[in-house]
Amino acid sequence: MVKMTTSSPEAVKRLLENMQADLRSLSMECKKKFPPVKEAAESGIVKIKTIAARNTDILAALKENSSEVVQPFLMGCGTKEPKITQLCLAAIQRLMSHEVVSEAAAGNIINMLWQLMENGLEELKLLQTVLVLLTTNTIVHDEVLSKAIVLCFRLHFTKDNITNNTAAATVRQVVTVVFERMVAEDEKFKGLTEEPPAVQGNSNRRSVITLRPSAKDAYMLFQDLCQLVNADAPYWLVGMTEMTRTFGLELLESVLNDFPEVFLQHQEFSFLLKERVCPLVIKLFSPNIKFRQGSSSSASSPAPVEKPYFPICMRLLRVVSVLIKHFYSLLVTECEIFLSLLVKFLDGEKPQWLRAVAVESVHRLCVQPHLLRSFCQSYDMKQHSTKVFRDIVNALGSFIQSLFILPSAGNTSSTSTPAGGSVSGSQASGQGGPGAAGAGSGLITQAAFEYRGTWIPLMNVSVQGSAKATYLEMLDKVEPPSIPEGYAMSVAFSALLDLVRGITSMMERELNKQEQEAATREEAEPDGPPQEPKAREVWEEMVRACWCGLLAALSLLLDASTDETATESILKAELSMASLCGRLGLVTPRDAFITAVCKASLPPHYALTVLSSSATNLSNKVYSIQGQSVQMVSPSSESHQQVVAVGQPLTAQPQGTVVLTAKNIQCMRTLLNLAHCHGAYLGSSWQLVLATLQHLVWILGLKPSVGGVLKPGRAVEGPSTVLTTAVMTDLPVISNVLSRLFESSQYLDDVSLHHLINALCSLSMEAMEMAYGNNKEPSLFAVAKLLETGLVNMDRIEILWRPLTAHLLEVCQHPNARMREWGAEAITSLIKAGLSFKHEPPLSQNQVEIQSDDLKSVLVQSLSLVVDWTRLQLLLLNPLKELSNVLHTDIRQKQLECVLQILQNQGDSLGQGWPLVLGVIGAIRNDQGESLIRTAFQCLQLVVTDFLPTMPCMCLQIVVDVAGSFGLQNQELNISLTSIGLLWNISDYFFQRGEAITEELEREEAVLLKQAQDKGEPLNRPFHPAPPFDCLWLCLYAKLGELCVDPRPAVRKSAGQTMFSTIAAHGTLLQPPTWNIVVWKVLFHLLDCVRKSSSTADKEKIESGGGNILIHHSRDTAEKQWAETWVLTLAGVARIFNTRRYLLQQLGDFFKAWEVLLDHIQSAALSKNNEVSLAALKSFQEILQLVTPIKDTDKLDALAVMDIPPVLMESLQGSGPGRPLVRSDSLAERLVQRYGVQSSLPPPGEELDDSALWWSAWNTWYRIGTECTRPPSGGTNKLVFVPSQPFLTALIQIFPALYQHIAGGFSMEDLKKLGVILHGAVSVPISSDSSPFILPSYTEAVLTSLQEAVLTALDVLQKAICVGSENLQVMYPAIFEQLLLFVEFSCKPPQYGKMETKHVANAKYNQAEWVALNYVPFAERSLEVMVDLYHKTACHKAVINEKVLQNIIKTLRIPLGLKYACPAESTWKLAVSSLLKVLSIGLPVARQQASSGKFDTMWPELANAFEDFLFTKSTPPDNRSIQEFQRNEAIDVQVVQLISTEILPFANFIPKEFVGRIMSMLNKGSIHSQSSSFTEAEMDIRMREEFSKVCFETLLQFSFSNKVSTPQEGYISRMALSVLLQRAQDVLRRYVEDQRLSGRCPLPRQQVTEIIFVLKAISTLMDSLKKTQPENVDGNVWVQVIALYPTLVECITCSSPEVSSALKEALGPFKDFMQPPVSKVQNGES
Repeated sequence: MVKMTTSSPEAVKRLLENMQADLRSLSMECKKKFPPVKEAAESGIVKIKTIAARNTDILAALKENSSEVVQPFLMGCGTKEPKITQLCLAAIQRLMSHEVVSEAAAGNIINMLWQLMENGLEELKLLQTVLVLLTTNTIVHDEVLSKAIVLCFRLHFTKDNITNNTAAATVRQVVTVVFERMVAEDEKFKGLTEEPPAVQGNSNRRSVITLRPSAKDAYMLFQDLCQLVNADAPYWLVGMTEMTRTFGLELLESVLNDFPEVFLQHQEFSFLLKERVCPLVIKLFSPNIKFRQGSSSSASSPAPVEKPYFPICMRLLRVVSVLIKHFYSLLVTECEIFLSLLVKFLDGEKPQWLRAVAVESVHRLCVQPHLLRSFCQSYDMKQHSTKVFRDIVNALGSFIQSLFILPSAGNTSSTSTPAGGSVSGSQASGQGGPGAAGAGSGLITQAAFEYRGTWIPLMNVSVQGSAKATYLEMLDKVEPPSIPEGYAMSVAFSALLDLVRGITSMMERELNKQEQEAATREEAEPDGPPQEPKAREVWEEMVRACWCGLLAALSLLLDASTDETATESILKAELSMASLCGRLGLVTPRDAFITAVCKASLPPHYALTVLSSSATNLSNKVYSIQGQSVQMVSPSSESHQQVVAVGQPLTAQPQGTVVLTAKNIQCMRTLLNLAHCHGAYLGSSWQLVLATLQHLVWILGLKPSVGGVLKPGRAVEGPSTVLTTAVMTDLPVISNVLSRLFESSQYLDDVSLHHLINALCSLSMEAMEMAYGNNKEPSLFAVAKLLETGLVNMDRIEILWRPLTAHLLEVCQHPNARMREWGAEAITSLIKAGLSFKHEPPLSQNQVEIQSDDLKSVLVQSLSLVVDWTRLQLLLLNPLKELSNVLHTDIRQKQLECVLQILQNQGDSLGQGWPLVLGVIGAIRNDQGESLIRTAFQCLQLVVTDFLPTMPCMCLQIVVDVAGSFGLQNQELNISLTSIGLLWNISDYFFQRGEAITEELEREEAVLLKQAQDKGEPLNRPFHPAPPFDCLWLCLYAKLGELCVDPRPAVRKSAGQTMFSTIAAHGTLLQPPTWNIVVWKVLFHLLDCVRKSSSTADKEKIESGGGNILIHHSRDTAEKQWAETWVLTLAGVARIFNTRRYLLQQLGDFFKAWEVLLDHIQSAALSKNNEVSLAALKSFQEILQLVTPIKDTDKLDALAVMDIPPVLMESLQGSGPGRPLVRSDSLAERLVQRYGVQSSLPPPGEELDDSALWWSAWNTWYRIGTECTRPPSGGTNKLVFVPSQPFLTALIQIFPALYQHIAGGFSMEDLKKLGVILHGAVSVPISSDSSPFILPSYTEAVLTSLQEAVLTALDVLQKAICVGSENLQVMYPAIFEQLLLFVEFSCKPPQYGKMETKHVANAKYNQAEWVALNYVPFAERSLEVMVDLYHKTACHKAVINEKVLQNIIKTLRIPLGLKYACPAESTWKLAVSSLLKVLSIGLPVARQQASSGKFDTMWPELANAFEDFLFTKSTPPDNRSIQEFQRNEAIDVQVVQLISTEILPFANFIPKEFVGRIMSMLNKGSIHSQSSSFTEAEMDIRMREEFSKVCFETLLQFSFSNKVSTPQEGYISRMALSVLLQRAQDVLRRYVEDQRLSGRCPLPRQQVTEIIFVLKAISTLMDSLKKTQPENVDGNVWVQVIALYPTLVECITCSSPEVSSALKEALGPFKDFMQPPVSKVQNGES
C-alpha cells in the first residue's frame, strides 16, 4: 500500500520528515540513559539533511548510506528498553518499506533482531519486522536469510501460544516468500537463453553452484526442511533448537502444493524430491502399514509395533496427495508405492480413522481424471507393474462391500438404528426420494443404503466433483477423531461417482474432439490413412482396469440404495460407463453394465435368459483385491422398496404375479434413457435392453396400437395387471419415451441400426418360441417396435429392409393368430409407408425429362436414379409377394387389403413393381376361402379398370394370367365368370391401344433379345417366334382356352363365348404366321382337351345344385354338361375356319388343319351324345357353306385387299352391338400398315384349288354316315346307341351342299357309298319316348324330315346328272336302284340290325322301346320320284342297258301282288298307277329295242306282275263298301285296258310266250271265278262282272283283229278264242246237268251268276263276230260257235228268270248266222 507512493516527491519528503522525527524521538528517549545512542541519533539527523540537500535521487543516496542511517536505530534496539526498541523497530520497518535498506544494513538488522530474540524481547514485533524485511525486497540471501528463518522457527517454539501461532504463520509466509522470490527470479531470466546445467543425479546434494541466488536459498531451505522432518541436523538453518514433524510436514506440503513448477523445472529440486522427500514419506508411513487393528504386539513379534499416529498419518497422506497430484510424472515409481500404500489403508483391518482419511485421499485422486489416466498409462499398461488404477477402483469397491459385509468394531452403529450413535442431524442428508416419504411407516426418510440387514446412512460429504475432506483437514487434532456412521460409505460413494463422472466425461470430450478432427482431416484428405490414436489404447485399458470393480460396487449400491437421488446417481454412473464402453467398442464391460441396469429394472430373481447368460460370465469371476476375494454381489431379495405395480411375468408357462417397485421403474427409465441417448453404442447389447423392456412392458400391460406405439391396455388373461396411481401417471410417459426411443433410431448410424434390428428380431423370435403351442396372448413388443423403427427410418429403408421383412415374414407364419396379425400389420404398414415415403429421388420418377441433348451425364444420372428407384421399389414390394406363401387366411387378407390400398394410393407409380403386385393378386389357391378370393378379385378389377394404361406393357401378359387364374379358382363361381368378362375388357384394351402396346413391347423385346444374345441363351418367352404383341393375344387366347375346359359348365360356356368373340372381333390384328399358332396351339389344342374330357365325363346324375337350384334334365350329368361345351367349341372353331378361310389358307398347312378340323367334327358327330353329334353336323354344314368372297367395289379398297371378313366390315361401317370401335379409316390404315400391301386374294379369275379340301370333307361325311348308320351287332340285350332322327336328317342334309363341291369327281363308287348311307339312315328306328315329337300320327301319310332329306339328296344328284356330262348318266340306274329299295319299304320295312322294333301303335311311351317308322309315305314318295325320273330318262342308254324297267316292274310286283295285304291300301293303288305310267313310257322303248334283246327278261317279269295283281291271292277286307269295291274293280279294268292298248296291238314285237300268257290271263279274267265269301245280295257286284267283260272283249278284239301282223299273234288269238268257247260249252253243260239234278231247289247263287256271265259272253262273242270282217274269223271258231247252239237250247228249261233273260239275249244273235256266208275270200287274207 505504501509501495505505490514510496518514490513520489511527497512521499520522499514525508519520509525525510518522519525519519528526522524518529531520530529526534530516539535522541529524546536516550538523552538520560543512553548518551551514545542520542549522539548517533543527532548525527543521523544531520546525515539525512546532508543527503537530502546534496542529492537529487534522495532514495538511492539513502540506500547507499543506509548502514549509517540505520545505525542509530540498531543502537536503540540494543538498549533492550521496550519503549525504545519499539520505536526503533517501527522506524526500521519504515525504512524497509521504502526499500532504502542495503544488503549490509539488512545483515545488521537481522543480527540485532537475533539478539532481541535471544533475549525474548518484543517477539511479535520481531516477527513483523522480519516479515517486512523479507517481503519488501530481495536483498537478504544466504546466511542472513537462513538466520532470519531460524529466528522465526525459534519464536514458534516459545511458551507463549500467541507468539507460537504468529511465528508459525510467519514461518509459513517466509517459506512461501523464499519460493516466490525464486519464481520471480526464474521469470526474470526466462527470456535469456542459457545452457541448462547438467546435473548428474548422484552428484553431491550440496552442489548448488549452478543455482541463482534466490533459487539457492529455496533449495537450501527445502533441503533442511526434509532434514528436520527426518529428525536430522539442518545444513543451512543453523541455530535450530527444536522442530516438530507435524509442522515440518505441513510446510513441506504447502511448498509442494504451492510451487510445483519449481520442482518440475529445476533438476536440483527434482533430485531433492526423489532423494529426500519420497524416502522420508515411505519411512514415516511404516507404522501404519504394519499395524493391524485388533492385533496386539504379541511376544512373537521382534519389537513392539509402533502405533499409527493420527496427525502424522493424516499429514503424510496430504503430502502424498500433493506429490501424486503435482509430481506424478517425476516420481512414477515412488507414486506406485504411495498408491499401493493408500490402497492398503482402506483395508478392513486398519483403524476406522485411517480408513476414513485414506478414503478421503482416494476421493481426492478420483476427482482428477487426468491423473487417473496417467496411473493407467504408467502402471496398468506396463508389464511387471502393479495395476495401480485397477487396484484403486477395486479397493474402493471392496471397501464399500466391506462396510456392508464386515461391519468393523470401530463402526459405532452397524445395526439398523435409524439416526443412531454419532450421526448428528446436520450430517443426515434428509433428502429422501419423492417416493420415499409417503411410502409407509416402515420406511425411513433419511437417504441410506440397506443391504441384508446392514443399514448405512448417506451424508452429503462433498459437492459433486470436488473432494472436500473432513478428516484430512483436522490439523489441530492430535487424537484420532470418532468417525460418524455412514461417513466412510458416503465418501467412498462420492469417490466412485466422481471417478466415473471424471473419466467418462474426460474420455467423451476427447473422443468427440478426435472425431471432429478425424472428420476435418477426411475433408482435407479423404484418402489419407486413418490415424489410430494412441490415446484410445489408454482409454480402453482404463475401462478394462476399472469396470469390474465399478460394476461390483455400483450394483451392490444400486441394490442397497433406498434413496431415489442416490439411485439416480448410481444409475447415471452405470449408464455413462455403459455408453463409454460402447463408444470404445468394449463389448463385455458394456454388456455387463447394461445387464446390471436391466436386472435392476426387473423384479428380483426374474428369470430372463438373456441376462443370466451374459451375467454368468461375470458373476463367476471373483476379483482378488490384495489377497482378499470379493464376490460379485447379486441383488438381495428383501427389498424395502415401495411396490408400484403387480403384473404377470412374460413366460411360456403361466406363473404367479411379479411386483415392480419404484426403483424398478426408475431403472427402466434409465434403460430407456440409455437406449435413447446412446443407442449408437449399444451394438449387440440392444438385445439385453430390448429384452428387458419387453418384459417390463409386458408386466405393466402395455399393448401395441397403430404404428407400433405401445399404449396401456387390459391384460388379456390371468390376474389383471395391478398398477398404483403413481405408476399409472407414469405409463403414458414411459410409453411416450419408448416410442421416442425408437424414433431416435433415425439418428443411429447404419451399423447401430442393424444391431437394433437384429436385437428386435431375435427378441421377436423368442416371443414366437414362447407363443408356440398355446393360445396365450403373445408378447408383441418386438414386432411393434420393428414396425416403429422401420417407419422412422424410411429414408434409408434399404439397409434394414431385408432383415426386417425376412423376420416379419416368419412372424406372419406363426400359428398364434394375434402374433401373425401383428406381423402382417407391421409388414403391410411398412410397405405402404415405404411406397408413399418421399424418397430421394421420388419413387414416381419413372420418366426423366431432359431438355438439352448434350446433357448426356444428366441423362445417365437420371437413368441411374430410375434404376435405383426401381430396385428400391422392387425391394419394398418383395415381402408383399412373399406373404403369398403364407397359408393363413388372415394374413392373406391383410396382404390383399394392403395391395388394394397400394393400388388406390400409388397405383399410378408402380412401374416395375407391377409384376410383384400382380403376382400377389394372382397368388390365389382353391383352399383359401371365398372372402380372400373376393378381396383379391377386387384388386384385379381395380387394376383392369384403372391401371392398364399406366403399367409397363410387359405386365399385360401377367394381368391376363392373373385374370385367368381367377377364372380357374373354384371357390366362387361368380368371380370366375366376372373374370372372364375382365379378359374380354382386357382384349378390348389391347385392341384399342394396339399401336402403342406394339411399339413398347417391341422396344422391350429388343432389349431382352440383346441381353439373351449376350448371355448366349435363346429368348425365353411363351410363343417366342411370334411378334410380342401377337404373343400377348396368344397368351390371352391360351388362358381362355384353359378356362374353356374348366370343370364348371358355366365357366366353360362363358369362356368359350368370350374366346371366340375376341378371336372374331380382334383376330385381324394378328400377323398371318401367328394364326398358325392360334389354329394349332389354341383352337385344336382346346378341341383335343374338350373331346377328351367329354368322352371321359361322368354319366352319373347330378343332384340339384345348392338347395333351390334346379338343373334341367338336359344338363343333369357331367357328360351332358361337357356336351354343351363341346358343341360350343366346335361351333366356334368351325366359324373361325369359315370366316377366316382366306387368311388361313395362306398358311402352309391349311390342308392339314382342315383334316384335323374334320376329324374333330367326325369324332363329335360320332359321339354317343345327340346334342354333340347334331352340333357337329351343324359345324360341318357351316364349313361347307364357305363362299369365295368376290371383290366388292363398294367396300373400302384397302380392306378388300386385306381380305377382311364381312363380320369386320360391318363393324367398321357401323360399330357392332354396343361396342364403340376405332374409326374405320384408322383401322384400315392400321391394317394396311400392319400387313403391308400383300394382297391375300388370288388374282381375278383364279380360284384357289379347293377340291382336296372338299374331297377330304366328303370322306369325313362318308365315315360319319357309315359309322352312325351301321346297325348294332350282337344281341339286343345291351343298351345300344341309336342315332337320333334330327342327327340323321342333318347328316343327310349336308350332302347337297357338299355335293356341289365334289360333283366334278363324283364317281359311281361314291354313289354306291352314298346309297349305303341313305339306306342305312332311313332304316334307323326311333325311341318310343321321342316318337311323339318326330312321327306324325300313323294315319297321316306324311314324310319325316329325314326321309325328305334323303329324297332331296337323290334329287340333287339326279338333277346334277341330268345337266352333267354323258359319263355322269351311267349313274341313273344306281339312283333307280336306290329308289326302288325305298319303294320296297312300303311292304317290308327295313331291319336295323337285329333290333326288335314295334309298330308305332303298340309302343308305350314310357318304356325304352324302339319304334319303326311308318315307311309307307316315304316309299310312296320314292315311287313317285322314281316315276318322274323314269319319265325323263326312259330312253337313256344306261337305263335301257341296266334293265331299269325290269327292276321297276320287279319291285312293283311286290305291292301289286300283296294288294289287299299291303300295309297301306294306298300303296298298291299307287303301285298300279305308277306301273301304268312307267309302262306307258317304257313299253314303246322296249318295243323299239326288241331286236336288241335288252328287254327279253322284262316280259316274263311283267307277265308275273299282271298276273299277281289281277288274280291276287289276298282277299279284300270284309268291311269294304260297294262303292269301294267298284273303285277297285275300275283299277283292274284300267290294267286290262292298258294291255289292250299298249301290248296286244304290238304283239308282233313281243315274245310269243308273253302274248300267250296275256291271252291266258284275259281268258282267265273273262271266265268269272266266283269268290265264296260274298253274300247273295252282293254277289252280282262282287263278281267283277265289269272286269270279266272287259277281259272278254279284249280277248275277242284281239282274236278278230285284222291287224294281226304275225302268224304268231293270230295263233294266240285263235287259241284264246277256242279256249273261251270250250269253257262256255263246259259251263252250260254243267248248269243243265245241275238244273236237272236239283229239281225244284234253286241252284247256288254263284252258279247262277256264272251261267248268266257265260250267256252274256256268248252274246258278246256273237256281236264281235257280227262286226268282224268275215275273212278274219278262223273256220274252227265257226264250228265251235255253232256247236254251242244245241247246248243253249237245252238251257231253256231253267227256272231262273235272270238266266232266262240272259239266254234270250244269247240266242237272239244266232239268227244272223242261220244261212252260210257267200264270200269267196280265202282265209288268212285281209
